[in-house]
Parts: sequence; structure tokens; C-alpha cells
Amino acid sequence: MLLIGFGNPGRLDDGLGPALAAAVEALAIPGVTVDSDYQLTVEHAELAARHAAVIFADAAAAGPTPFAFERVEPSAGEVEFSSHSVSPAGVLALARDLFDAQPEGWLLAIRGEAFDDFEERLSDAARRNLAAALAFVETWLRAGGASYFQGLEKSS
Repeated sequence: MLLIGFGNPGRLDDGLGPALAAAVEALAIPGVTVDSDYQLTVEHAELAARHAAVIFADAAAAGPTPFAFERVEPSAGEVEFSSHSVSPAGVLALARDLFDAQPEGWLLAIRGEAFDDFEERLSDAARRNLAAALAFVETWLRAGGASYFQGLEKSS
């Protein structure tokens, strides 16, 4: 499995994705590869193609607290002409189209509150949300990923 945390740590809570990536990497979970970047690019498609499942972790300025976790499907419409920034759906579409790979995709959107300044720190709320997201994703990864999530869906 692959976890890609993306965002800009120099923009306060926008650094939630890379912060989660660093925390997951420190756990050293067998079978889990971790990557971190400012944004998703076409190069992430090749990395995703080498894995059965990908979690894309990013900060969210809106949405549920502490985080949202949802399936991402490949979408060629999400691949734009620019190769400098690609959506999670676009990365999956490129993995499919260029490398004949179909990893499962998941978006973990961690709720942040402070995005309007230039400083490398997380708000108190973002740190709490990060802790909740880390607890969830660690359980998810150690339990085998999608099978764990599908079990949760069936029990609700």
C-alpha cells in the first residue's frame, strides 16, 4: 500500500498531508510505502502503479471534522494539460492509462483551520484532527486496507 501526503507545510494547516506522511513513515508498517510532496504530479502515477492501493492525504479547509475518508475513482477528465499538478483521480487515471495498473484509491481529507499565513506549524485544531486521522489510518493500514473499510461500511 502507498500513502502520499501532499500540501505546503509553510502554509500552516496546509501541511497536514505531509505531517501525516511523516507520522505514518515513523510507524514503519510492513508493506506500506510513504511519499510526501507539495502537490501531486504525473510522476506519482508511476509510483501508484506499483501498489495495490493508494491513500492520498491532504488538508481540507471545509468538510467534516476531524477528517473525511472516501473512495477515489480514476478519471481522465481530472488530468489537465499541465504536468505540475494532478488530482488524486488524475493520478489513478494516469496509472491506468500509462502503466496498465488499477490501484484502489482513497482520499483522506484532514480538516484544518488556518491557511492564510506563512509559517511552518499546525493549529491546535489541526493537530487534534491529525491525531484522529493517524489513529484511523494506522488501524486501516495494519488491518489490510480496503477490506477493513468495507467491513465498517457493512456494519453501519
